[in-house]
Amino acid sequence: MSAHQYDHGHTVAGWVGFGIATVGAGVAGLGVCTVSGVLIAGGVAIGVVSLLVTWALHLSGWGKGPGLRPRAEWGWRVRDSAAPGGHEQCLGCRLAGRGRRRGARAVEPVMPAQRESEPETVAAVGADSVR
Repeated sequence: MSAHQYDHGHTVAGWVGFGIATVGAGVAGLGVCTVSGVLIAGGVAIGVVSLLVTWALHLSGWGKGPGLRPRAEWGWRVRDSAAPGGHEQCLGCRLAGRGRRRGARAVEPVMPAQRESEPETVAAVGADSVR
């Protein structure tokens, strides 16, 4: 039996990203206490590195997509089997060009009705105002 009964999403990507972000927050906090712009900028830079490392680990299979994983993949040291194809509703996968359904058509935008006597203007396209 597993130590946890729910898929909390504890993953290598999550723990590594959290650790790096904690160091960045500590450096930025130290910069605030010592009034050092260099330390604050360094802490923010470490935070950005944390995001990039977490994203790279997620894309390599050490993260978790949205939703529940199969129970066999609940352990934090188990790679995600769906990562190579991308997760359908995952922002990180979409930013990397993964996770889109193949063969699915894009939804056409619905244009507002136009009266025959009115010329079509750029401002009218996509406007939410009532005439």
